[in-house]
Amino acid sequence: MNSSQLLGLTTFAYLGAVALYLAVFIFRAGKLGLVATLATVLGVLLQTAGIGLRWIESYQMGIGHAPLSNMYESLVFFSWTIAVIYLFIEFKLRNRLFGAFAMPFAFFSMAYASFGNEISDRINPLVPALQSNWLIAHVITCFIGYAAFAVACGFGIMYLLKARQGDRSGSALWDSLPDLRVIDDITHKTILFGFLWLSAGIITGAVWANSAWGTYWSWDPKETWSLITWFVYASALHARFTRGWGGKRIAWLAVVGFLAVVFTYYGVNFLLSGLHSYGR
Repeated sequence: MNSSQLLGLTTFAYLGAVALYLAVFIFRAGKLGLVATLATVLGVLLQTAGIGLRWIESYQMGIGHAPLSNMYESLVFFSWTIAVIYLFIEFKLRNRLFGAFAMPFAFFSMAYASFGNEISDRINPLVPALQSNWLIAHVITCFIGYAAFAVACGFGIMYLLKARQGDRSGSALWDSLPDLRVIDDITHKTILFGFLWLSAGIITGAVWANSAWGTYWSWDPKETWSLITWFVYASALHARFTRGWGGKRIAWLAVVGFLAVVFTYYGVNFLLSGLHSYGR
């Protein structure tokens, strides 16, 4: 079995996990919660093995490098990181309802990597600009931040849906969700976690850019949109700390911020040209 087959199985494991988490939420089928968690853990284990095997396969081809160099590999790592962050939160809060809002991001990332027409799963040699020890540090830090923002977006959507119910009663579906204060708190903490990692990703990227291109910052589209994304989340955290923003405002910022992440990650690669065009 090769890495592509393992990663293909991961897609179906995450699909099963999403279906089970949704069943727990919609049908209040609590007994399926443990199965949903086990499906997620299975997916993470399969994906970890697939990433490791893909790394080994690159060395067997004589072009050994970390599997973080193209859109396919980054989508796989993005999905893996989302699942790992979510599992940590689930074990910390002991509440599986969050999975119905977080795990779809992990599944859609893997599904797009597996079935997207413009995505190739071929292992290719690194272009000269990527042949650096900074590759792993930069990509890992950025994508841990991106994954945290994806999870925070899911929690923001959860908050907005429950808040929309307002004072109306009689809806067992929304009443089953955690208290708004709990959702707000974990959304804020997840954004803060992601912000710290994104900051580290921008710093490592600047150092790498200076090594590769002789300048720390060149206002490349990817750099510009990374900075825009950073400011969106910085503004959200600043408003939280100085003005006490919370609730719907932070939930909406979690959603809007993730849209900026999506454009930074995907839109720039396919819609704009620049020094990071090799990412496609």
